[in-house]
Amino acid sequence: MNKQIQILYFFIITCILSCSNENKQLTANINMYSNTWDEVLNNGKLDLINDEHFDTNVTLLMSPENIVGIENVKDFYANYLNGFSDIEFSIVDIFGQGDKMVKHWHFKGKHTGEFFGIPATGKSVDIDGVTLIGMKNDKIALEQDFMDNMDFMQQLGILSNPDNVVVINTLYNAFAAGDIPSVLKLLDANVVWNEAEGNIYAKGNPYLGPDAVLNVVFTPIGKDYDYFNLENIELHEMYENQVLASLRYKGKLKKNGAHIDAQVAHLWTLKNNKIIGFQQYVDTKQLADANKK
Repeated sequence: MNKQIQILYFFIITCILSCSNENKQLTANINMYSNTWDEVLNNGKLDLINDEHFDTNVTLLMSPENIVGIENVKDFYANYLNGFSDIEFSIVDIFGQGDKMVKHWHFKGKHTGEFFGIPATGKSVDIDGVTLIGMKNDKIALEQDFMDNMDFMQQLGILSNPDNVVVINTLYNAFAAGDIPSVLKLLDANVVWNEAEGNIYAKGNPYLGPDAVLNVVFTPIGKDYDYFNLENIELHEMYENQVLASLRYKGKLKKNGAHIDAQVAHLWTLKNNKIIGFQQYVDTKQLADANKK
């Protein structure tokens, strides 16, 4: 074997050994990392955020300010353990090269405690995200999370779905056009509908489901009024996926020709672009007086 071939063999063997060692180290890092976060989040072992598993200057990259140091990182994740019960955390996939790794994770939990100053809402969250990871001397040195924070806040009920106002506006437009089937399609199958106390249509409150709303509210209104219009509608986005509508009822009763011009408010509650709740507030005395004429 000549000298050039010997050098080539040596180079190949060195590369193979180096790659094998890198792969072993990456596997060890992945196992340590995965086991650590499984124990911390699923079993509440916050003390595993220590200098055995984390670099002294471990950094969570985030805006507006990074979290630096083991104790600060521990305090940060304490918010999750104190804020949520029934936690289910899983690493869907994790891979890497050298000291850099990427994980796809899934988090579920119920918000039953204070979370970064936010009082418990009782809401359940179910979110996915991705984390970029940097290792240093076999320890976790850097993390940067990427997730849909707006969706997270919406699930907590702190932010509302921006489509809610669009849904309610669509409903009022359909009602104005006399398109009741389109109105009903926007109602959840288990919608809870409440007419204002004192309204003649409130006798069976609450009405459950679109058919009940059609049969006990919409159909009687069509029979009782020559016309029944909703005017001066203004929509106000609220928290916890609610929309408040201020408007006026203007109509004419068939039986006596009495007119109404009543101030009204509707409180709508939505979930997944469907209406799950309705509460009417109206000048019921004016409606009752008109019916007595």
